[in-house]
Parts: sequence; structure tokens; C-alpha cells
Amino acid sequence: MNARAEAPGEFPYTRGIHPEMYRRRLWTMRQYAGFGSAEESNRRFHFLLSQGITGLSIAFDLPTQMGLDSDHPLAAGEVGRVGVAISSLADMQTLLEGIRLDQVTTSMTINATAAILLSLYVLLAKRQGADLRKLSGTVQNDILKEYIARGAYIYPPRPAMRIVTDLFAWAAAELPEWNTISISGYHIREAGSTAAQEVAFTLANAIAYIEAAVGAGLDLDAFAPRLSFFFNAHNDFLEEIAKFRAARRLYARLMKERFGAKNPRSMMLRFHAQTAGSSLTAQQPDVNVVRVALQALAAVLGGAQSLHTNSRDEALGLPTEEAARLALRTQQIIAYETGVTQVADPAGGSEFIEAKTAEIERGAREYIERIDAMGGSLAAIENGFIQGEIESAAYAYQRSVEDGTTIVVGVNRFRQPQEPSAPVLHIDPEIERRQIERLREVRASRDRTAAEARLKELEQAARSSDNLLPKILAACEAYATVGEISDGLRRVFGEHHER
Repeated sequence: MNARAEAPGEFPYTRGIHPEMYRRRLWTMRQYAGFGSAEESNRRFHFLLSQGITGLSIAFDLPTQMGLDSDHPLAAGEVGRVGVAISSLADMQTLLEGIRLDQVTTSMTINATAAILLSLYVLLAKRQGADLRKLSGTVQNDILKEYIARGAYIYPPRPAMRIVTDLFAWAAAELPEWNTISISGYHIREAGSTAAQEVAFTLANAIAYIEAAVGAGLDLDAFAPRLSFFFNAHNDFLEEIAKFRAARRLYARLMKERFGAKNPRSMMLRFHAQTAGSSLTAQQPDVNVVRVALQALAAVLGGAQSLHTNSRDEALGLPTEEAARLALRTQQIIAYETGVTQVADPAGGSEFIEAKTAEIERGAREYIERIDAMGGSLAAIENGFIQGEIESAAYAYQRSVEDGTTIVVGVNRFRQPQEPSAPVLHIDPEIERRQIERLREVRASRDRTAAEARLKELEQAARSSDNLLPKILAACEAYATVGEISDGLRRVFGEHHER
């Protein structure tokens, strides 16, 4: 079907997944936040809610992402640094104090330990009296891109995929409104991929997840409507608009032609976008405000369902309150002052946009066919093909910056001899000591016998084919820690190490 004749909300959804798009409902405005202690992050969440965000987005520190408790020797110096430290249900309670989880949607950027953090969230919602069937949000749970681009993995790929599909199956029955995965191209682009590679490798990973879920006995049209995606909104304004349109169209066609999806919602690519962190510069940081505004506008013109705008100071440190507020105001100005929300797919019909959409779709499909010939995304990751393609693209881009072919304002052109200083958020080292103290108090005050029993039951389940989520929930409820639960699974599954 010609995209010009195609209406928004119609297969293959090039022009958007809803007929009225933002006239019916604006995208969810999220601001990714989390740092230091649960108390500090809770204060930031309340501040952002008071400023008009319409959804929470939680950043976890590296130890939490890697399944290490805050007092683990390898966690030293990293506790609360790039996100909030969460070691147990007690921390999750503090993090979300005063926030009704049935009245807000929450995105959690967590992968290797996604099942554990979602369990903590669910247990807290139950204690608040929430109806779990109405609980809404997203857990990233995209482990394949960790092997490709980011490195925050714990277990080898195949048992890691089992945890992903166990979460799919459990949530389909218990959390029907929850997005069980956010298949992420964002980090692939941050690692240096091209726009076409971002689409291709993201959708190749989606194919792997879908095949694994179907292979585990799940019904496609039961779980596919809860799949979601996470893309980068980068610098090339027109290319980015076309990229989002191409991803939506290619996904719809893959779901219908390759997997035989019948439910229209199974064919709709719903995505969150975040402006490009890798494009931000420490030089002349106020210029980042302009970059972010244009990237956010591209995401909106491309039909995003959810959006995070980076703060101007993120090349220097974690966002200050003032910078985070300005980033949110950027979204609000696009939503309420520009008029672009009055039209679905405003750029559709432009000869350049339509040609670029087709070009990116074609390039992404060719990559997917190459990956299929290798045996799929898992095999292409294991043999290093995807990583190698990204590395080559990143190298070519860096060479173009160094030789001046690509201009980066303030870096290789239009430089200032003396950079103005900007306020930087600093994490108090005392936070780590207090976090470790609280963690040890949790271990001392819990029912030790119950916690150990639940952990043993989890290990037994991991050695069988049982769904792991009920056992992880039970361990979390007994105040077993993120590190203890992860260690139990490590003993069964082992750890992944790059070759």
C-alpha cells in the first residue's frame, strides 16, 4: 500500500498506530531519574510529578543492574552513582513512598535483574491494595541488546532468554496491562550504529524473543500486544522521522507475514523514545538544549507513544533539578505550543520522507535476512556479527568527526576558548555507607529461615522447567536481596563472559 494513500491507524501503521494520534491522547512524558539513595530518588520523583511528568522512569545503579548487593566488594564506589541503589523490598518501599502505583505508569530500565525488580514493584503495589490486572508500565527486560551494545548481563544468553519468556508467561496471566519487554534500539544507536542498523538489530532481537516465546508454548496474539520498543531520537532530523515510520511499517509486515498475527494490536509497534545521550557535549552544554528540542520534535513527528528528553548537563554529570525541569518543559512546549499534535504524521507525503522511509526499511530488511541466514539474532550475537557491524559504523563516524566531514558544534567547529562553568550534581559518598547499613539491618531483621527456604526453592525451580517468577516473588517477599536471588540463579546458570 502506498503510504500516501494509507490512513493513520491502518495496517501497516506507517503513519501511526492510532487514527487521531495526539489529538486523542498525548504521548507519556517521562523523565528518567534515579540516583543515590532511595530517599533522594523519591524526592526527585515527587518533584518531577509536581512539574507535570505523566509517567515515572526509574534508573538503577550498576550493582542493582548486575545483581550485586550494595555491600558486595565489586559494588564499591558504584552504589547510587548512575541510578538508585535497590537491594531489597525495603528499598523499593522507600523509593516509591507516597506514590500510588495504580495511578501512574512506571518504566523500569532494568534487564538482567528485570524479573526481580518487577517482583519488588508488584509486591509493593499489592501492599498498596492495587488491582494488579490494572497495573500499567514497562520493564525493559531486553537482555539481547546487553550482549550487543551495553554489557550489563549476568547469565549466558540461553538461560537469560528463559527468564525473559518466563516473565512474558507470568505477566500475561497476572499483569495483562503491563508491557513485558521494551526491545531496545536506543543502546544500539548509542554504541554507534546507523539508523538502519538500529531498526534492523532491534527487530532481529524482537524476532528472537517472539520465536522463543512461541517455542515455550505462548500464544502469539496473547503476548505480542504487550511487546514495546525503545528507540533513539538522534540528530539527523528528517532521517529520524523516517526511521520511526520505517520501523513501524517493517514490524507490522513481519508480524503479519512471518508470524501470522491476527490481532491488529500484535502488529502495532508501540515505542518510547529518548533523545540521544551520545550527541550531548560537555563543550558549551547550553547548546544541548537545542539538540534535545530538535530530537524530541523528530520523535513526536515520528509518532512516539512515550518520550524522555535528556538534560543539558548530562555530559557533565547526573541532571540537576533545574536541568531536568527544562528538559520536561521542552516536551510541554512541543505538546502545547507548536501545533504539531493537531495532525497525525505531519511529515507524511513529503517526497524525501517517503523515500527515506522506504530506504531505511529496505536496508533493515536486508540486515534481518542476513541475520536469519546465520541462524537468528542469538547466533549473530554469539559469532560477533552484530557487534562488528556497530563497531565499524562507530569507527566511520568518529573518523568523520576527526577529519571535519561531520561537524559537531562546539567540538570541531565554533569552539569557545574558555568554557563557561555549569552546576554539576554530586553524589555524597556517605550515601554508600548508609545504604550498606540499611541493607545489613534488613538482613538482620528478616526471618532468616524463611528467606533461605525461598532461595533454595528458587534454585530448585531453576534446575527444572518451572516458571521462575512465582519463586522470585516469594523470595522477594521474604526480603531476600537482589544479590542473593541473582547468586542463586548464577549457581544454576553460570555467568556469561565475553570471548
